[in-house]
Amino acid sequence: MIAIAYSALWIFVFTLPWERVFALPGVNIITRATGGVAMGLALLAVVISGRLRRWQGLHMAGLAFVVTTAINLLVFHSAQRLPLKFYTFIQLFAVVWLVWEMAPSWSKLIWLLTAYVFGAYVAAIGQLLVFRHSAGDITRYTVGGDANDLAMGLALALPIAWYLAMAHRRPILKWICRGYIPVGLMGVGLTGSRGGMIVSMAALMFIPLSMTRLTPARLAMAIATLALAGSLAIAYIPDRIVERLATTTTEVQDLRVGGRFKLWVAGVKVFAVQPIWGIGTSGFKGAIEPYLGDAAQVAHSSYVSVLVEEGMVGFVCFAAMLLSVFRALWRLPRLERRFALVEFCALGLAMAPLTWEDSKVAWFVLAALMGLAKAGEGYLRGGATQPAPAVVVRRPPRSAAPLDPVGGPLRSGGRG
Repeated sequence: MIAIAYSALWIFVFTLPWERVFALPGVNIITRATGGVAMGLALLAVVISGRLRRWQGLHMAGLAFVVTTAINLLVFHSAQRLPLKFYTFIQLFAVVWLVWEMAPSWSKLIWLLTAYVFGAYVAAIGQLLVFRHSAGDITRYTVGGDANDLAMGLALALPIAWYLAMAHRRPILKWICRGYIPVGLMGVGLTGSRGGMIVSMAALMFIPLSMTRLTPARLAMAIATLALAGSLAIAYIPDRIVERLATTTTEVQDLRVGGRFKLWVAGVKVFAVQPIWGIGTSGFKGAIEPYLGDAAQVAHSSYVSVLVEEGMVGFVCFAAMLLSVFRALWRLPRLERRFALVEFCALGLAMAPLTWEDSKVAWFVLAALMGLAKAGEGYLRGGATQPAPAVVVRRPPRSAAPLDPVGGPLRSGGRG
């Protein structure tokens, strides 16, 4: 039963990057269906096994965030009808629990990350197909949903793909993961997302950070992959998108940030009025209308959105989620720590210009990083992952070589 539940979770993660391709208005059919199946099977598996893993800081802070959000709506704002966003928070906490409960071992987490990269491939290739069939008539390309959301999701897969290329033993999987770098960068570029470009640059920092431990052959492969990615971007990304991306510095210097800065200023004014409990979930747009009128929008910043809607109480819980993951990552071996910290920082940047506090991708990445930190701790102790189903792992050498998803440190040589 656990294996079936894990398979359903794998499919759910696979659909995350391209969930909006087949979405109805307000409903992402694919992730809703796969997530519901995974949750039902996971609960059944837990009941049958009679065991639960001990929660970490992320889970406690996540639960506190959901609870305080409910108290905020029901007690302090007397909401007659709970907004859809609140139910999304409950579902996202369930995703965090699913990853924690169904993927207790390093190998299972690696395969979940592989599922995400495969899903990002689907979205990126979809981008290329849209570009091919548009005949250059579109200013910004997106295979489904918001172009900025898509760009961030593709960018977050970049360091994951590069690490998986070192973690997997099978040559075919190594090449598939390496191949995502140019494909993913093309997908990000075609969205015309300036935030996506910044996050991609941050995500790619893991490649030079990993080169210190690469053999000469793998170092040459890394350089060739980056050169190919750059060449494809220069050759195929339309000039008008390049011109848009080139305005990033000007947007920041002039405090426009794509029109977001005025939203943030208005949000701070609202926060000053109700700083403790905020204005309630999904209330940002309505709260800033007296300041911006018809120009009012959602916050376009996860941090501003949480601060204004949930107040300091909710913001502290949300920040505690991030801090708990950040602290846990320092227990990983050197290479894994570099990968995890780059991915964490890329996620932090992605959340800055987007209202992503209710994003499945964001919560999945946090859950996966926390799982890796705990599984890596098991490797370092030379024991089993705690306290769920016994998964025996071996201790890596002091050189902190990359961890092998099947149970031991990676070899420094070999093919691929």
